[in-house]
Amino acid sequence: MLKAKITKKLWHFTLEVEMELDNHILVLWGHSGAGKTTFLHCLAGLCKQSSGFIQLNERTLYSSEERINIPTRLRNVGYLFQDYALFPHMTVKQNVMYGLKNHRHRHQIENPVNPLELLNTFGVGHLLDRYPSQLSGGEKQRVALARALAVQPGLLLLDEPFSALDKNSKIKLRQEIKDIHALWQIPFILVTHDEEDAGFLGDRILTLNEGVPVAGSVMHLSSNMQRIAIY
Repeated sequence: MLKAKITKKLWHFTLEVEMELDNHILVLWGHSGAGKTTFLHCLAGLCKQSSGFIQLNERTLYSSEERINIPTRLRNVGYLFQDYALFPHMTVKQNVMYGLKNHRHRHQIENPVNPLELLNTFGVGHLLDRYPSQLSGGEKQRVALARALAVQPGLLLLDEPFSALDKNSKIKLRQEIKDIHALWQIPFILVTHDEEDAGFLGDRILTLNEGVPVAGSVMHLSSNMQRIAIY
């Protein structure tokens, strides 16, 4: 369960969102510059919000009142960046193993995931010794997803994960993400500008306009998608 109240003052508006999310896929929708990526960055600890709180599975990650601000590497939040953010000087194996260094120093995980098995599951296990420059867009995405999941996160953030893919790759990887969510049963938050992606993946939708949730905004979506409660 994710509970968050995020206020972040930006130069042109103030991002203000309060929400609760169980083990569903939430789609963040809105025009460019509406505050979607900033919202993800606050959840991940990549930027410090102005006030509010973030709780993940009853653990406080940030609280302005209690002066708590857990560093990004200790938040147990997976992040799939738009450009995948793979280290170009590292092989596929090294990229996936990198995130485990700090994670394993924090605490012993029960039933740890084998990151190499994740790569096999995503069909890129044979690419262990290749570098990112030697991978296709779909292969990079699978490697980045394996890296994000290797630390067994309690929350997965995905920032426009299909934007660099051709249509066939997007359709296949979209289904893979839906299957992963069904298996892992943790909250996913997905930023997209594609209505088809939103309708296929989303259980909930949160529309932002200049940092503020838009209640009752019009969007044609599949019947399984609901608008998240706005507080």
